[in-house]
Amino acid sequence: MKRSTINSIMAEADDLIRKYGFVLPPFAYWTPEAFKSRKDTARNVINTRCGWDITDYGAGEFDAMGLILFTLRNGRLADLQRGGGMCYAEKLLISRQDQLSPMHTHALKAEDIINRGGATLVVELFGSDDQGRFADDKGGTVYCDGIRRDYAPGERLRLAPGESVTLMPGDWHAFWGDGGDVLIGEVSTVNDDETDNIFREPIGRFANIDEDEAPTHLLVSDYQTWLA
Repeated sequence: MKRSTINSIMAEADDLIRKYGFVLPPFAYWTPEAFKSRKDTARNVINTRCGWDITDYGAGEFDAMGLILFTLRNGRLADLQRGGGMCYAEKLLISRQDQLSPMHTHALKAEDIINRGGATLVVELFGSDDQGRFADDKGGTVYCDGIRRDYAPGERLRLAPGESVTLMPGDWHAFWGDGGDVLIGEVSTVNDDETDNIFREPIGRFANIDEDEAPTHLLVSDYQTWLA
């Protein structure tokens, strides 16, 4: 992805987030230079990889397959492993109309996916085999707004604004906006985007960036390079 495109997407995303009554925290708007000057006091933000994340999954077709994310808060895997402390995470995501977030699951993370506003969010579901691998002949059980729902393999949930689904490790899922763009909330256990995204197809998690202009704001994937 071109950095200029990412800069433009960030500005458009902020407008959409504000449209539905959410405001991002101040560090969302820091310039790279401001982030550098505050990196010591912002060490928790950096270490937990909170911030902007715009991806085309390395495929180079963002409009067809991609996602806009902002991690608002994230806990510590060590706390999750010992069963106490900050064991949770929260994100805002934007799925554009017909923009696929491809089939994947998580080994550790349980998550609520919530339609916070906009069009319909479609979530396609499959179950897993005994080893947690994708199984196109298996369904399962999820909870929609706390109500149990059994799903058949490949069933597509249609979530209107305000509706949600709870996904557990081993629930394979893909999603996209239907009829327009969707603002999505994600509330989960500790989030690890580097190791806990298991895709059905061999794709990447982060975008490869063509630095055609300077970044307006850093992505979480920039932290290691810019803030080392």
